[in-house]
Amino acid sequence: MNITQTDQKLLTTIAEIGRKHPAKPNIYLIEPFNHFFDKNKNLIPNELDKKDGPWTRRELITRFLLLNAVLDQGPDIEGLRQLLIKVINELYHREVRIFHRPLDFFKELDISIDKICTVHEGIKKVRAPIWAKENKSNPEKYNLFMDNSKQILNYSVFRWGVPLCVPLILEKDGITLIDYLERCNSAELMSKEIKDNERYGLGKAIGDKAGHLFAKWYICSFKLSIRQDKGWQNLSFEIPFDSNAGRIFFRTGFLLNWANIEDYIKWEVIQVGKGKGGLNYIRVTNIRGKKSDIALKDNDLFEKYKIICSEYFNTKKRPKTIEIQQIPNALLLNTGYGIDELDDGLIYIGTKFCLNHESPKCKDCPIKEMCDGYKNNSGLIQNYRT
Repeated sequence: MNITQTDQKLLTTIAEIGRKHPAKPNIYLIEPFNHFFDKNKNLIPNELDKKDGPWTRRELITRFLLLNAVLDQGPDIEGLRQLLIKVINELYHREVRIFHRPLDFFKELDISIDKICTVHEGIKKVRAPIWAKENKSNPEKYNLFMDNSKQILNYSVFRWGVPLCVPLILEKDGITLIDYLERCNSAELMSKEIKDNERYGLGKAIGDKAGHLFAKWYICSFKLSIRQDKGWQNLSFEIPFDSNAGRIFFRTGFLLNWANIEDYIKWEVIQVGKGKGGLNYIRVTNIRGKKSDIALKDNDLFEKYKIICSEYFNTKKRPKTIEIQQIPNALLLNTGYGIDELDDGLIYIGTKFCLNHESPKCKDCPIKEMCDGYKNNSGLIQNYRT
């Protein structure tokens, strides 16, 4: 098999694992949303436009997912999701109804901050030893606040408050969050809009990874989108490039199939000696926008990439280059798998097997036979960290 076929097989294998192990927020645990789900904990699709107070269920869940996407960035996904759900439930117990009335979060800011703080401490007592053992770290370093922040006011207002302000100001302008999102011609354009819009954009409160994570949940995990054209399907947004994706794609050799190590060092995707313990650091977010001359030589891949850009992303009608972070979309075209399943597979492998230290569980990993780091070049595992 050539490189393209080998990498396509790798991605479809990971996506199949993701299909079996979906990763999405347990929204049914949020008490005000309990009745949106059936007895099997599945969202009731034909009741999404049913009103719950002044808003539809679709609108309320979308508001939650936007907040969740902003907060779902840190060292312990399980702890982060517990924090969000427990804080929301406790706020609603105090009639601080942050999705039905976003202004409540600010009107009762003392309650909001206190709940975030006390819930975090409770989760830390339970999760810190588990997290430290899995990641070979110190439990005292456990912190779910973004940027490892110690200031609860900054974290609460910036990371919670900004995404809650989006539906608030949209309401003032007479438009729902759903209508605002779906005026975009694709999920990829939507992920940029929620960050960059001059009036409603979240700016630095949300990263590219979080924008794509939101797109995944909105379109695929919960099927909230009203639009069903190609721009709103499971190949219409980039993969949420996080540390799991970067680590797995590097260790397996996927990234090195599309550019060489010198390129990644030049682009500061690989930062020599800046990782934990003086090892090399993989900053996968720096790969965004970087071009692959190797991919451009594969005519079949390039034709698929053109379809992705013009019909799914709605960004470039006639691309002349191939961006590395968008290659997975082209490789998955016509395979029956989507970016959502690929991302879920990367999360499962990255948190269960391909751990970010010198002793990952390679022998148990379901993709070990396709991993260059395991089979041929252990330095890809031993010398790099995310």
